[in-house]
Amino acid sequence: MRRRLIAGNWKMNGLRADGCALAEAVVAKAGGAAATSDLLLCPPVTLLADVAAIVRASDVALGAQDCSAEAGGAFTGEVSAEMVADLGCSFAILGHSERRRLQGEEDAIVARKVARTQAAGLNAIVCVGETADQRDRGLARETVGAQLAGSLPEECDPGALLLAYEPLWAIGTGRTPSARDIEGIHGFLRERLIARFPDAGAAVRLLYGGSVRPGNAGELLSADHVDGALVGGASLDADDFIAIALAGAGNPPGRGDP
Repeated sequence: MRRRLIAGNWKMNGLRADGCALAEAVVAKAGGAAATSDLLLCPPVTLLADVAAIVRASDVALGAQDCSAEAGGAFTGEVSAEMVADLGCSFAILGHSERRRLQGEEDAIVARKVARTQAAGLNAIVCVGETADQRDRGLARETVGAQLAGSLPEECDPGALLLAYEPLWAIGTGRTPSARDIEGIHGFLRERLIARFPDAGAAVRLLYGGSVRPGNAGELLSADHVDGALVGGASLDADDFIAIALAGAGNPPGRGDP
């Protein structure tokens, strides 16, 4: 049985005082939620060391929002997977739609980052998702299938892999696909994972990301093939983040999977 994961992506938000206060509040409120779900905070890189100290003895894990495809060297401004692992991270978000769109990250770059991240001992959360235009043209599955195939390196460890389906048109817009829509894409991704990893594809956790809020989390987390959530704006409020984690506590993740 896969265990549900609720991950908070803080994006580019939070100075030290605010970030530490938020992490402390999540840790203080995590008890009930941590009994049924893994909790993960992904703050900006400037806050990783501070948040690492706060969550170290708790049930809350730490992740990076990105990392370099390189192990080290003359790459000004980059941060390696080894560096964030050294700070206490156990996860890294890779190929987020905002990086694909704003930084021009193509699938091949994401695949290199996945390889580097897993080599550093981290779990890679690989993001895929379609635009509104691609969905309207009936290309949602074709789009996410191609992203999945192109974003995984040849030597990929499924035991250190998670997928996050984040429809671009639902991120920060307040719009969310129906549970049926999500089940369709997640079921398709599960089939692709099992085809790629026959012995381990059924164990890879599938997260949904896109305007997840306390008010809709119960429905989203109860959908078939959904093993958790990648939460954006709502993760900046400790009460909302914990409410999302608690929303699906009564439903086992991934129902309907092979």
